[in-house]
Amino acid sequence: MHATVNAATLERVLGHRTRFDARFGQYFDSLTGRFDLPVPSRYVPRCLDLLRDLSMRGGKRLRVVLLYEAARLVTTEEVPGLAEAALSIELLQTHGLVHDDIIDDAPLRRGGPSTYYAYRGEFPGHGATALGLAVLAGDLAGFLSTQVLLEAEAPVALRQALLGVHTRTAAETVAGQIADLERDAHALPDEEFLHTVTDFKSARYSILAPLTMGLLAAGEDPAPHRARLHRYARLVGISEQMRDDCLDLFGPSGDDAAPVVADKSTGADIRSGRRTYAVRAVLAAATGADAALVEAALGDPRCPDATLERIREIARAAGVDGRLKAEIRRHAEEAAAEAASWEPYWRAEAVEFFRSLPMWNVDRMP
Repeated sequence: MHATVNAATLERVLGHRTRFDARFGQYFDSLTGRFDLPVPSRYVPRCLDLLRDLSMRGGKRLRVVLLYEAARLVTTEEVPGLAEAALSIELLQTHGLVHDDIIDDAPLRRGGPSTYYAYRGEFPGHGATALGLAVLAGDLAGFLSTQVLLEAEAPVALRQALLGVHTRTAAETVAGQIADLERDAHALPDEEFLHTVTDFKSARYSILAPLTMGLLAAGEDPAPHRARLHRYARLVGISEQMRDDCLDLFGPSGDDAAPVVADKSTGADIRSGRRTYAVRAVLAAATGADAALVEAALGDPRCPDATLERIREIARAAGVDGRLKAEIRRHAEEAAAEAASWEPYWRAEAVEFFRSLPMWNVDRMP
């Protein structure tokens, strides 16, 4: 966390993560008893095992932390519905990761095999079966994310309100995924288009939805605050996405190295042909033979490391790394300022958490 987040807050955040992971494990333990399984099916239990493995394998649990801290904007008391909302958000995340890895043909996720590649390993020579099972696994996680809210130990009105946020968010996220594929069809995507993709694909479900659901569970009507919550979510989401794109192009260092390399190798965006913030910046800056080299590398899964290094040299010579870092900081600072403006509405201690959070990624840039 950012240096201004005090020790008590750090301990509370760790507590959110620890308690949630225990609850998530209990949830998966109880799944076989929560709905009838086809007997004597072996594939269904295996699917649940793979979903559990991916769900429990890692991640910062940022959505869970934001959810609980959003409730603290209103009250420090225990409130109903939060635990189920956290489960639903992380199950929706699992759904998205499974399908993302199919779309990207990604072998790794969170330091282990993606669900798709796990199935490919189990069904060699039967690609259609592996693909079908992976698609269905992602679907199952998505439906479970809805079911857990319907069964929440909370008032009916709250369950319905949480479910409304959840289903809207899920639909917006799918729309963002579609636009994400459209992005790569543009030779030089407009930056505002990239912002919109980031907003729909990640910011709304990773930041806006937890904020909204946390407030709902705490008894606050989030509707009058949607614009300010959305501004914050969009700014944080853009800053984080730019940081991820920058790390993929220029490489992690220090504390960032292990988790980033474990998920995907540096240069994965170029090899996959993804026209990210960083790739767009290089394309906009490169000319002549340099531009031709970058275009030739885009989408080449066998692009040599030497070519990637040459692209980094082109980018650094054009000042791309410095401009990206400046943009990452600018968006984070604007998000912090947006959170600071919440003081008239909510508890000062909780507002401070959200004010400090956006600078965390900036501080971790190599």
